[in-house]
Amino acid sequence: MRQLISFVCLCLFALATAGAQIRDGSAARPLEVILIPADGGTEDGTRADFVPLFDAMTRASGLNFRVRVGQSYGAAIEAVCTGLADIAWLGPVSYREARDRGCAELLAVESTGGSATYYAGIFARRDSGITTTAHLRGKSVAFGPPQSASAFVFPVNILIEAGLDPLTDISDVRIGDSHTSGLMALDNGLVDAAAASFVSFERAANSGALDAASFRVIGRSKPIPNPPLVVAQALPDATKAKLRSTVSRLHELPGVRPEDIRGYGGKQVDRYDITLTDADFDAAFAPVEKIDTAFTAAMIRRAGTYR
Repeated sequence: MRQLISFVCLCLFALATAGAQIRDGSAARPLEVILIPADGGTEDGTRADFVPLFDAMTRASGLNFRVRVGQSYGAAIEAVCTGLADIAWLGPVSYREARDRGCAELLAVESTGGSATYYAGIFARRDSGITTTAHLRGKSVAFGPPQSASAFVFPVNILIEAGLDPLTDISDVRIGDSHTSGLMALDNGLVDAAAASFVSFERAANSGALDAASFRVIGRSKPIPNPPLVVAQALPDATKAKLRSTVSRLHELPGVRPEDIRGYGGKQVDRYDITLTDADFDAAFAPVEKIDTAFTAAMIRRAGTYR
């Protein structure tokens, strides 16, 4: 059902952009921006997270943007790959999929304190007695969407590095549609552990959805490149160059407030870095390359459902 809804929304997106096939960034033909749904937030909230950034880019560059939110990771990828979007904010896994399909290339990655990376974790309830990842043998674990680096790919690798086979050593594998769904399942005692990014965990705690003091971190991933802004490969080179120049200097341009420079979850970031390359992404993903399409399909079958 979720895939059907995403397809219908994608079709509506196509109809909405019909007649604007030549998008030049003018007010009449703005560049189309698609965002993956931010975990734990609403569609309007996700859009609101990034509108200040693109409004600042309009003031700095003269280019205009229309910002939309995809119903899923897959819908956002398809929007870029079918020419319905010119710019996207994707997860690291989603970007690599779109890149490998020849649809997208890196624009910029948010950076704070000189770091353009974030981390995934595996969390357990503090009162469960589970203190290490190795204790999850025979236990149940909730993951997020398979296209999520921090709720699926890197947490699965945490289990593997702890000597566990996620396909046989976990009693119950749950795959949800968000980081928050797994954390809430854990909070309600439905699973023994949950995978999520630390950003999502902090956001859920700050919103009051869960009490951070009731949880402990039992596994931490290697650094993951922050979710990138990407451009469609079909976009004219001159437009790509203008976008890169603008977003890389945005933090130092007059008239741009620090609070306009937003990243994942609407948080304020220092700047956008255009120096990260595909080689940097590939190096970061080298330890998790074993979690390929076949392995992911086996995990989905193991879960029995995709909810």
